[in-house]
Order: sequence, then C-alpha cells, then structure tokens
Amino acid sequence: MLLELEDIERARARIGGRVHATPVMSSATVGEELGVRLYLKAELFQKTGSFKPRGVFSKLLSMDPAVRSRGLVSLSAGNHAAALAYGATAVGARATIVMPAAAMRSKVEATRRYGGEVVQTAGSLLEACLALQQERDLTLVHPFDDLAVMAGQGTVGLELLGQVPGAGMVVVPVGGGGLISGIAAAVKLQRPSVRVVGVEPDGADAMSRSLEEGAPAHLDKVDTIADGLAPPFAGEHTFAHVQRFVDEMVRVTDREIVDALGVLIQRCKLAAEPSGAASLAALMSGRVTPAAGSTVVCVISGGNIGPEVLKQLL
Repeated sequence: MLLELEDIERARARIGGRVHATPVMSSATVGEELGVRLYLKAELFQKTGSFKPRGVFSKLLSMDPAVRSRGLVSLSAGNHAAALAYGATAVGARATIVMPAAAMRSKVEATRRYGGEVVQTAGSLLEACLALQQERDLTLVHPFDDLAVMAGQGTVGLELLGQVPGAGMVVVPVGGGGLISGIAAAVKLQRPSVRVVGVEPDGADAMSRSLEEGAPAHLDKVDTIADGLAPPFAGEHTFAHVQRFVDEMVRVTDREIVDALGVLIQRCKLAAEPSGAASLAALMSGRVTPAAGSTVVCVISGGNIGPEVLKQLL
C-alpha cells in the first residue's frame, strides 16, 4: 500500500499547531561553488530538533485514545526517541523507548527530559522493543515503517514545494526511509518532474542494498558517525515507497559527511548533526550531479549534535 497525496494532506491537518512549519534558507555562495541555486530545508528547527515529531504526531493523533492511553513503545538511536517522548507527553500518554547502550548521552537525556522512559540495551533494539511490547501490553509506534508516520514526514515535502516552487531536485538523508518515503510521495504526486535523491552513509546502507537485492535488506552491523541514519534494516513500506517514488540512491562516506557538516556550521550558520549534513555531502562530493544552474533543495533533517560528536570535529 502506497501513500496518496490526500493521506499527506490529512496528516498536515492533523498535526497543524503541534509542529513548526520550518524555514527554507538559500545559500548563494555555496550554491555558486556547486553550480546550482541551493536551498536548505531546515528541519533542525523543528520541535525536539529534528523532523521526527511530524510523524509521531501524525501517528498518535490517528490512534484510538483508549489504545494510546495503555502506553507506547518504540526503538530509536535518539531523534525518534525524543520526538515520541515529547509527543506522548503532549497527548497525555506514556512512552518507553529502547535505545542502544552506546547512544549519545545527550539524546538519552533529552528523551528523559521530554518524559520518556529509556531502556538501553547492547543487543537487538527490535527484539528488546517487541519483548517490552508484549510484556507490558504497549502499542508500537514504529520509527519509520508505518504509513501514518510516513504521511507525517511527507508534510516536509508539501512545505518545501510551496517554499521553493522552482525546485528541480530534492536531496534527502535516508535512515529507515520514513522521511524520504513521505517527501518523495508528496513531491512526485504533485510534480513528477522533480528529481528525488536519497543519501545514505556507506557504513549504513540498508536501503541501497535493498534496491540492489530487490527486497528489504538487514545489515549485520552498521558503522557511521551519522547515528540517525543507522537503522540496520529497511522497512517493508519504506522500501516500496523508495522503489516507486525515488529516482536515485547514493552513498557518502563519513569523511564527506563531516566536510559538509563543517560547511553548514561555519558558512551557513546551521548547527546540524551528521545525519542532517548527508544531503549536502552528496552534492559537495559529486555523488549527485544536478544540472548546472538548477534549483536544488537539501533537507537538513536534524540538529541534535552532541558534545561527543563536536569533540571529534574539533
């Protein structure tokens, strides 16, 4: 089952007043160097510091309140965890989120501040999450492979087309694929000529491998500085949407992500996290080659950069 434009428009109506309409910023000098008109869709200014509350509120507000009140559970490296904790508290529900034992401390602490219960594990996040779901009779709010969540993320696509009507290409960071699935559906169902490109770290390339193998892939391990792009598997729904709506998937190295992060912080004055810099990394590295002079929108998906990462950059 694929999203329709009406699904994304209904999600926008559901979450209105709960999330920010984030700005699009031009970067003329960086764009000139890359030979394009460059715009940055600044989702790092979203509530909790990433695009994730869009999908969370879309899901929570579409649920039966009685089911929601029994409690929620999910798994996340950080941004979905904070968003679910924030969203659950806002609607009067409880959320438990399974996070990696090695998750950034700043993201764990943020999740707890927003009211979430954090359970950390060195093992499989999914297995621990499903065990808690069964043990406590909780409702799973999947971080990406859920149509209501994906429709919420698609509101980014609705916004950016209105903000940059001349867009010829949209470049999107890809983790589990919820963000690009929603954006690509919103864009392609309105303007099929706009090229949609997804970007993964080469150490966490589940979606690229899925396309190569023809089915959702599971990785034995992931290794990237971009923790928000490191789910070890692609979802069934997200894989189907990427197959249908996304024109191209590319991989970037951690070094290329760090170089792009430096440009965002130093020249664009956007304190992105590594995951959010992946889209610009694809342009700067030449992995994506838009037509000269075309208008390109890079989605800067989050800004929850912790001191652990900043120390690596200094």
